Amino acid sequence: MDTLSYKTISANKETVNKEWVIVDAEQQTLGRFASEVAKLIRGKHKPNFTPHVDCGDNVIIINADKISLTGKKMTAKQYVRHTGHPGGQRFATPQELLNKRPERVLEMAVKGMLPKNRLGRQLFNNLHVYAGTEHPHEAQKPKEIKL
Repeated sequence: MDTLSYKTISANKETVNKEWVIVDAEQQTLGRFASEVAKLIRGKHKPNFTPHVDCGDNVIIINADKISLTGKKMTAKQYVRHTGHPGGQRFATPQELLNKRPERVLEMAVKGMLPKNRLGRQLFNNLHVYAGTEHPHEAQKPKEIKL
């Protein structure tokens, strides 16, 4: 009896091919953009995707301060955090966060789309977000991707 001429190949830490990519967030919609970035970080666009291995790319996001939200979300949406002290619940709108720390809005959106486990926390380290067009990763020679 003939055996199969192909086998399922699972990637591991040694065989994975990680690259550096750069994407521009200018005039992009937050959720749609974040989901595409999460796919790149996770590695779902690669033919050798393995769910339990970090096989995604390192993603650099520039112009995070120029991201857009549809409808009234810029003022109506609320991010909730807690300081850890009694009565320490704090609320912020995307407009306030974009004024204080524009990278945080994109970081939170992408982090929410990654797995909620050890691998997800490890994958989040592959994301680098910058408010302007300058970034310190020129030595890695990132290739630009249009989303």
